[in-house]
Amino acid sequence: MNAQPQALNVISLAGVSKRYGNVDVLRDLDLTVRRGAIHGLVGLNGSGKTTTLECILGLQQVHSGSASILGFEPRHLYRADGDVVAVFDTPSLHANLTVRQTLSHAAHLIPAQKKPSASGVQPPRSVDEVMSLLGLSRYASFKIRSLSLGNRRRASIAHALLGNPKLVLLDEPFNGLDAGGVDEVLALIKTLNRDFGTSFLLSSHQLPYLQSVCSHLSILHGGHIVASGSLEELLQGSDAKLIVRTPDIARAQALLEKLDGILSVVSDTGSLTVTLATAKPAAVNQALVSAGIPVDELVHVRASVESLFRELTSASTDKSNSRAIAS
Repeated sequence: MNAQPQALNVISLAGVSKRYGNVDVLRDLDLTVRRGAIHGLVGLNGSGKTTTLECILGLQQVHSGSASILGFEPRHLYRADGDVVAVFDTPSLHANLTVRQTLSHAAHLIPAQKKPSASGVQPPRSVDEVMSLLGLSRYASFKIRSLSLGNRRRASIAHALLGNPKLVLLDEPFNGLDAGGVDEVLALIKTLNRDFGTSFLLSSHQLPYLQSVCSHLSILHGGHIVASGSLEELLQGSDAKLIVRTPDIARAQALLEKLDGILSVVSDTGSLTVTLATAKPAAVNQALVSAGIPVDELVHVRASVESLFRELTSASTDKSNSRAIAS
């Protein structure tokens, strides 16, 4: 991916490394988040996603590399006047306050330059509107300690969004939410991004949710980014597959292994898994039919974030193992 001009980026990390004791958690990590993007940070549990967010926010000191967030170094983020907010996996709200008290208190803490009396800039939504959007209205008088984990997460997100931030970092935002709650959070992210231009960095291991909402994606594995770019570009570069069911497996496999634009053909009971490079499904079907090979079913398995993640992380692991054996 070509580097974007600094003005187009809300987050720029270059060569960031972080260690805990003798363990390298992040190794020479580069990450760029474009202004106006919904950017997913994907990785297994324990891969360093939360540490990456903490380094961005200045909550962890890096051992090497540089970081810029809205043009500020992490240690100077207090100058951003609430334009950068984060919600981590474990909600941290005052347990003895009600939802309304929590949000009302947060609204009073919005920097003065963001209030209508100072600049005419209105926070995107009132306390009542944010509660309504996140399904919290009926819990307004409930104390935070009495809420489920999912509702505490909703309250944390509502708390973060009151001041109309330019950049929102969400760590595992879908944990603890039921299907309806996930849909509400996804809809809210899309609305804020579309209507207010809010940029998002979403750290998650729940790949289907990220695929449904993200414009860009970075895959974190082994402490560094193994792939990054627009979702469309990444998925176009991932291998698509065909599942071919035919009663004549042997002839079909022999034919397809010789066909241009096919990477591999793997036989299973009653079917073939065909990995495509440049060949089109219609061309594969035509080749089989022209050779007199009956095709009972041909299913095009399109590339997904999940398949891309498996492909890249397994390749990265294999390379690491090879280096370890060689050394």
